[in-house]
Amino acid sequence: MTTTEIGAAPSKKAAPDRPIHELIAERWSPYSFSARAVTAADLGALFEAARWAASSYNEQPWSYLVAAKTNAVEFERLLSCLVPANSAWAKAAPVLALGLVNHRFARNGEDNRAAVHDLGLASANLVFEATSRGLAVHQMIGILPEQARELYRIPEHSEAWTALAIGYKASADELPEGLRERDLARRERKPTSQFVFTGEWGRPASST
Repeated sequence: MTTTEIGAAPSKKAAPDRPIHELIAERWSPYSFSARAVTAADLGALFEAARWAASSYNEQPWSYLVAAKTNAVEFERLLSCLVPANSAWAKAAPVLALGLVNHRFARNGEDNRAAVHDLGLASANLVFEATSRGLAVHQMIGILPEQARELYRIPEHSEAWTALAIGYKASADELPEGLRERDLARRERKPTSQFVFTGEWGRPASST
C-alpha cells in the first residue's frame, strides 16, 4: 500500500499470488469519501450492472433503496438505518443504499435459500461496475433492519440486509485514528490453500 502525498486518497491495489482482473485488484472499501457527487448516469449504471447478476431460477430476489445527499431528507432517513459506528463515517459518502432480499420465491411462495447469496452477486456486479468508473463502494452489515422496515414500509418476507456507501475515495487524514489506520492498512487475504479443498475438508486442492 502506498500514498502519493499527504491529503491524497490511498492506493491499496492487491498483490495477488496469480494474475487476476485489474478491477478485482483495484477494488477496496474505504472509510473516507470525498464530497464529489456521483452523476445520475454513473449511479444508474451501477444498478444496471446489479440487474444482470446471476440468480437462482432467475428470481432476482434483490431490491435497493437509494438516497443521495442532494436530497437531504432522504439521505438522513437512510443514514438513520445504519448503526452509529457506521453512520459516523458513512455520512460523508454522497450516496447511500440499502440492499434488500425477498426470502420467498415469487414463482411459488417457497423459501429461497439462495436469496442472500444472490443479493451478494448483484452487489458484486455493482461494486465492479463502480470500480471501473473510478468509484468506491463500502458495504456494511451493521444496519438496523427493523428501523428500515418501519421507515420504508418493507413488506413481509423482504428484509434490509446490507448497506452500501458509494462515492469517490478521499484522503484518510480527516478520519478518527482507528478508522484512519484501517484505511491505510495493507490489504491481506488467506491463501487459497486455506479455503480451496479437495477429497476432504482441509486438504488443499493441488491447484492452490
